Amino acid sequence: MQSMIDRRHLLGAGAALAAAPVLAPRQALAQSDYPNRSVTMLVGFAPGGGTDIIARLLAPTLQAELGQPVAVENRAGASGTVASAAAARAKPDGYTLVMGTVSTQSVVGPLMRNPPYDQARDFTPLMLAGTVPLVAVVPANAPYKDLAGLIAFAKANPGKLNYASSGIATQQHLAAEMLCQAAGIQMTHVPYRGTGPVLNDLMAGTLDLAIDTLPTHLPHLRAGTTKALAVTMPARVASLPEVPTIAELGYPGFEINVWYMMLGPAGLPAPVVDRCVRAGNKAVSDPMIRTRLEEAGFIPGGGSAEDAANLVRREAERYAALVQKAGIRID
Repeated sequence: MQSMIDRRHLLGAGAALAAAPVLAPRQALAQSDYPNRSVTMLVGFAPGGGTDIIARLLAPTLQAELGQPVAVENRAGASGTVASAAAARAKPDGYTLVMGTVSTQSVVGPLMRNPPYDQARDFTPLMLAGTVPLVAVVPANAPYKDLAGLIAFAKANPGKLNYASSGIATQQHLAAEMLCQAAGIQMTHVPYRGTGPVLNDLMAGTLDLAIDTLPTHLPHLRAGTTKALAVTMPARVASLPEVPTIAELGYPGFEINVWYMMLGPAGLPAPVVDRCVRAGNKAVSDPMIRTRLEEAGFIPGGGSAEDAANLVRREAERYAALVQKAGIRID
């Protein structure tokens, strides 16, 4: 009996070992064949915002490098988390990616009691696509000519001024809350579904302020249809050299920006990760695309998947402290 059991055991083990070389090459072949159909890049905000702009600037080069169509699909809502949640639930085969932001990938965790995904475990960070400063923008006919004037007005009229964001706890919201805390003022938050629609209300004068992504507003600032009061980086930015930083206007250490990152679902196979990272780095290093990114107000990104994962982790720690101090929560 014992010999029969041993023999069956050996036969079963042999069959398993014989099957392994057959299955592994098939799996490797499928991964090395990536992509063999179109890839969808989800964007969690309305068309016209910074996330949409950078996704669409990179898409043609990504498409050329991957050899398959790359379709940008806007799924706006819930401060960008609708698209990120869809990407987290997608099959980990590289055909559904997302252009995430610092808000969707590093701020969601400490904000929500029941977040729609685990920002640390449900994604495969691929590559930093780019970074942008935020700029404090007001209507062209605003009664205050500089940030000091806006703050003085807000102090004299608590809660009367309103400011826009692309959703609760996005960088735009956090930046305005940081300014309120630093300056000791009160303003009313008006969340939108994306930064694009903010422009119409600013130009119409029905919105008082947006501390928003520079690429979204740069054409209108250059045209004079809106006015910039300050930027949020430690140093002035090349595309708006005449606009001071909030830090130099009396609020030292004030710094907040937005970064954009290509991600996929957790569990992406290494060959797929490598292919996406190579394509992404090719896109941001292409001279023509790089020039267009810089002209639009972006600081082009790049780097490895490990670099991207480390950035997500560092920023999650930073914003957990900021969110706790601001007392912002989403139920």
